[in-house]
Amino acid sequence: MTKILLIEDDQKAARLLKRGLQEEDFAVDAVHSAEDGEPAALTGNYDLIVLDWMLPAKDGITLCGELRARGLTTPILMLTARDGLGDRIAGLDTGADDYLTKPFAFDELLARIRALLRRSTLTQPPQLKVADLTLEPQSHVVKRAGQVLDLTPKEYAILELLMRQAGHVVSRQQLAERIWTADLIAIDNLMDAHMRNLRRKLDPVGMPRLIHTVRGQGFRLAEAADDDA
Repeated sequence: MTKILLIEDDQKAARLLKRGLQEEDFAVDAVHSAEDGEPAALTGNYDLIVLDWMLPAKDGITLCGELRARGLTTPILMLTARDGLGDRIAGLDTGADDYLTKPFAFDELLARIRALLRRSTLTQPPQLKVADLTLEPQSHVVKRAGQVLDLTPKEYAILELLMRQAGHVVSRQQLAERIWTADLIAIDNLMDAHMRNLRRKLDPVGMPRLIHTVRGQGFRLAEAADDDA
């Protein structure tokens, strides 16, 4: 199912948009600030982000620029009441893929979303790669040094999340919310068990470690790290 992240500070509008998109068979997560939107966007493996320009504290255009600076390639549809040519140019130059002015018809929003998703599918890289580790999102084939790894669905989900954020720390909280989603109570032991099994398969004896523990923060996938636990 296609996953959409909605970042909209107007909670009533967010509820209406979320409900409408869910009725069109999209899976939708809604947050109401840039502070919550940034970690969700970076770790949630979303297919598309719908981002409101006028957010509290940090506006949407600033968040958009920061997400692009972090290497996020997820399509972003900017929503705004600003309709000046300069505003549209600023939004697109910052990294938004499309721009929709409020008020808008829901059918037009759907058309813009579907167009962006089609474009994204055509340009999506067929493979994620870190050092000699490769992951193919479409086939779910994972290889280390050319050897296919036999991963469970949870191990694959953890690895894909880490690879999409390669070089950046993914916290335990982010892993719990994105991989387990439901019951976050007493999840640490289960997470550690999956991580041990994944590391055993990913990093056999004699090969450089790729998954690193960052004390007090979480995990990072990288070729090397000097802050391992």
